[in-house]
Amino acid sequence: MLASLPTQATDMLDYTWADIAPHAEAFRQRDITPDTLDSFLSDLTAFMHLVNEMGSRIYVATTENTQDEVAKRRFMTLIQEIQPEMSRFENDMNLKLLHSGLEPADYYPVLRYIRKQVEIFREENLPLISQVSELENRFNEIVGAQTVEFDGETRTLVQMNLLQFSPDRALRERAFRAVHARRLQDREALNDLWVQMFKLRQQIARNAGFDNFLDYQWMNYGRFDYSVEDTQRFHKAIEQVVVPAVNRLNEKRRRALGVDVLKQWDVLVDTYNREPLKPFQTGAELTAGVQRIFDAVDPELGGYFRIMADEGYLDLENRPNKAPGGYCTSFSQVKRSYIFMNAVGLHDDLQTMLHEGGHAFHNFEAFHHPYVGQHHAPIEFCEVASMGMELFAQPYLTAERGGFYSAKDAARASIEHLEGMLVFWPYMAVVDAFQQWAYTSGDAALDPANCDAKWEELWHRFKQGVDYSEPAEWAKLGWHRKLHIFTVPLYYIEYGIAQLGAAQVWANSLQDHAAALKAYRRALALGNTRTLPQLFEAAGAKLSFDADTLGRMVELIESKIAELEAI
Repeated sequence: MLASLPTQATDMLDYTWADIAPHAEAFRQRDITPDTLDSFLSDLTAFMHLVNEMGSRIYVATTENTQDEVAKRRFMTLIQEIQPEMSRFENDMNLKLLHSGLEPADYYPVLRYIRKQVEIFREENLPLISQVSELENRFNEIVGAQTVEFDGETRTLVQMNLLQFSPDRALRERAFRAVHARRLQDREALNDLWVQMFKLRQQIARNAGFDNFLDYQWMNYGRFDYSVEDTQRFHKAIEQVVVPAVNRLNEKRRRALGVDVLKQWDVLVDTYNREPLKPFQTGAELTAGVQRIFDAVDPELGGYFRIMADEGYLDLENRPNKAPGGYCTSFSQVKRSYIFMNAVGLHDDLQTMLHEGGHAFHNFEAFHHPYVGQHHAPIEFCEVASMGMELFAQPYLTAERGGFYSAKDAARASIEHLEGMLVFWPYMAVVDAFQQWAYTSGDAALDPANCDAKWEELWHRFKQGVDYSEPAEWAKLGWHRKLHIFTVPLYYIEYGIAQLGAAQVWANSLQDHAAALKAYRRALALGNTRTLPQLFEAAGAKLSFDADTLGRMVELIESKIAELEAI
């Protein structure tokens, strides 16, 4: 029945719903019985893979060049015409499967999610969701166009970030202030965008019978195995055991730099005033070096990466009009992963590549599952895959073992990474607590001034040991700098949960690297066939929110940093 559809999603980029609708209608006419369950789900999976890959490729094009008019046109067709109809279709298929009363093997997590999706589906939300998608794309356009004229050169903000690693403190300060001034130019535009998004998201939640978007999104994301209260307990645990550890790092940094007060332009520079680690100059050099590292970690994982490199599924270097950030997505019809990032030659770029590589490997490991819904694990565990790979790769950063660095520089890079883990948890708590407040504040968050005040309050609660008083307004506008708040609402706690899981996997690897890697790959291969706690357990970790578990990992990280500093 799929014979009239192209065999490749790349041939569908200019499709409208009229081209897809006959196939959707044919599925609506089919019955599900014990004898036809497998053939129905197999055909549905093939169909969904084609349509989903088409959508992924269209989205990717809008991020590769935010000014690409053809990509914009295709994206508008996708979100305004195709996605609403596909949402209706998916709801019909969910109902059909549930009404059959049949449950395929290893389908419990999928069915649990399907039941909730049917419960929260509302026809009247489809145009609202399309409007939100348009606004999210507008955010990428605004931020992607931000450049700074600095010392006679036009630079993207990512390129400006390079200067924060300079040993020249005066240069760092000038660069920091220039970037802040540029961001201020879009303050009103982003405030207006936020207000529109906020109203639409809250309305979507009310239409679905929820008091607020937090409760709606909790179910929409399939967060069945932990509660809002668990995350708030996690925030408190971070405040209890991580914030003091970061304060210790900041005080050590202040003394090493020989400054009276640590400023915002002092937090990235090397404390010995060394130039930043720059392991590569081009995307090709980054690709070649990471290939060697992945081959050393595990030859089969290295083989997955080689496929991506050879077949053109990497877009790595920063350039004007490229959307901010980095991500990995899957092209499910051809069973390939794609990595997007904004590399400028720093060690952070290498870490991003290792991180997104973990996501890519997760896709490859789970592609073998037969039915739609089984391939993509809960997002909290997807981040264990990525953060875990960052840590598995650490022993292979030296040139001697395939990487980029001398033993001393590799130790320096690992120290920066481990310190970054500690610094991240409090930042994650700010982002998550801010969003929880926003969507449960009634209409308070409709006033951007209230958002400024709340962000600043949370910032000073979790981010200590640095003078954030200048430039003026900087501490208030941190929520403007976090793309997740605008484009992936309430998706951030996952990183904190996953980092704690990845730290436990890493702790296992320090005892038995081969066994820990085997458990990690075994868990990745489960895809979405187990619950979140079961996936953590399979990887050798525990889904945790308590101060005791977090505290043990903080102690291990601090002790490992001390060990590496001796090198």
